[in-house]
Amino acid sequence: MPCMPCALPTGGLLPHPQHTMMEIANVSSPEVFVLLGFSARPSLETVLFIAVLGFYVVSILGNGIIILVSRMDVHLHTPMYFFLANLSFLDMSFTTSIVPQLLANLWGPQKTISYGGCVVQFYISHWLGATECVLLATMSYDRYAAICRPLHYTVIMHSQLCLGLALASWLGGLTTSMVGSTLTMLLPLCGNNRIDHFFCEMPLIMQLACVDTSLNEMEMYLASFVFVVLPLGLILVSYGHIARAVLKIRSAEGQRKAFNTCSSHVAVVSLFYGSIIFMYLRPAKSTSHEQGKFIALFYTVVTPALNPLIYTLRNTEVKSALRHTILENCCGSAGELAQI
Repeated sequence: MPCMPCALPTGGLLPHPQHTMMEIANVSSPEVFVLLGFSARPSLETVLFIAVLGFYVVSILGNGIIILVSRMDVHLHTPMYFFLANLSFLDMSFTTSIVPQLLANLWGPQKTISYGGCVVQFYISHWLGATECVLLATMSYDRYAAICRPLHYTVIMHSQLCLGLALASWLGGLTTSMVGSTLTMLLPLCGNNRIDHFFCEMPLIMQLACVDTSLNEMEMYLASFVFVVLPLGLILVSYGHIARAVLKIRSAEGQRKAFNTCSSHVAVVSLFYGSIIFMYLRPAKSTSHEQGKFIALFYTVVTPALNPLIYTLRNTEVKSALRHTILENCCGSAGELAQI
């Protein structure tokens, strides 16, 4: 069934079937999408370009350093830093799937992205977004085991379990992305190609469709419950048990140490879920969509840059490992030069 009614050509002859199918295919799948982004505020684009570029550089450097230090320092070969390295790699990948195209659109007059580029972008962003929800829940379980079951921690969080939980996070996110994104990609768009956002997001692609999207919406709500609501519930339950265990500690020093163990993860979870909750629970006003773009800018660009800063500035182990790695490399290089 074609998307739009076709009028008979002059003379009453039906068009050739092959030509009709080609025209429908061309109309259904545009060659490019127009990302309107912040084009309604052109005076902001230069400022946003500089800010986004700065946060992107900090994100790549900060997360890269955490991955490097976690691998090089034997003191950080623990479940907590194994999951942290996964989170850092995820943040680097997530922001890289969005920021380069955003910078290109902010810098030049062209606000377009190819059809293939748009598809790749919403596949990857959907995959990594769902993975981060599950990974943050996994990290909260690790903190629960460390504080509530300290004597059995090494037995509970053994290497096979850590690897299995990490793989489950990545594969779970990939599965929901393959299902949801593929269903979205199959929707006929009937030539609609203007996306009022700065990146290709699945709900916005669905809004362009010229057919009923009830199945897609049902799948999206189900995936949101499984990959957003359930992980958040597990995080809250874990920290409920942690809070109760910390309150039972009699010494102030013990409570402070337990709090410091979890404070970085709590800050990261608050940033991530706070922006998501604010995004989807904001009032439906005329300006809410523009506000939504800035909120999306926060969790796609700012949050990945803040995460390594939070774990570095608030974590004495990471700071100590970073200093040790820098001094070791500097002293090693100086010794090699002296021998030469």
